[in-house]
Amino acid sequence: MRSILSLLALFLLYISCTPSMKSYTVKKINQALHLTGEGTDEAWENANSLSDFSYPWRKEIAPKTTFKALYNDTHFYFLYRATDPDIITKKRGLGERDVVESDRVEIFFQADDKMNPYYALEMDALARVLDTEGRFYRDIDFDWNWPEGQLVLKASIDSKGYWVEGSISFQSLRQLGVYKDDHILKVGLYRGEYVTEANGDIITKWISWVQPDAEQPDFHIPSSFGILQLEQ
Repeated sequence: MRSILSLLALFLLYISCTPSMKSYTVKKINQALHLTGEGTDEAWENANSLSDFSYPWRKEIAPKTTFKALYNDTHFYFLYRATDPDIITKKRGLGERDVVESDRVEIFFQADDKMNPYYALEMDALARVLDTEGRFYRDIDFDWNWPEGQLVLKASIDSKGYWVEGSISFQSLRQLGVYKDDHILKVGLYRGEYVTEANGDIITKWISWVQPDAEQPDFHIPSSFGILQLEQ
């Protein structure tokens, strides 16, 4: 009996010392959401608003980033609002690769805690998306594409920043193994903020929902992920 109590005490100590993942509750809707690239569908008014974003590797305050998500029986919807007075969208004729040097917001999905595999959607203010498949660590296939017809993306720019609004089918999330009908999505929510300095140089400042366990900027690690809990 004493040994059982000792094991129980050790287990409770382990639980209390293990940091919990950040979580966000995704509310359910009964209808399809109309995408405009501006978040104008009335359903967004009832979504939880997530603005807990920061510079993990800088002491300064990051520009405001807001994320919202909703879902119905067939689709997962997301909406990013990025405050940005200097939006950079590179146009080098490289297609989706131009996103790499542009202001953007990102969602990573992991199929398991070892990130074997994981999938990234890097989306800019022109609704261009760099979609990739990766395996830990940074074994990335840039030629990979999200299942055809299963991702819809719209974006817009205004005087204060940009919006990115999207729809992803659960069919594709199941196909990729990132959703297992458990009402949980393990995701990383990030933003690449490109800033023009006084001398004309452009630098990148990385923004994240979760503080990754890394001394240098790196989102391609398990500690950068949180949980989206789908409300039942």
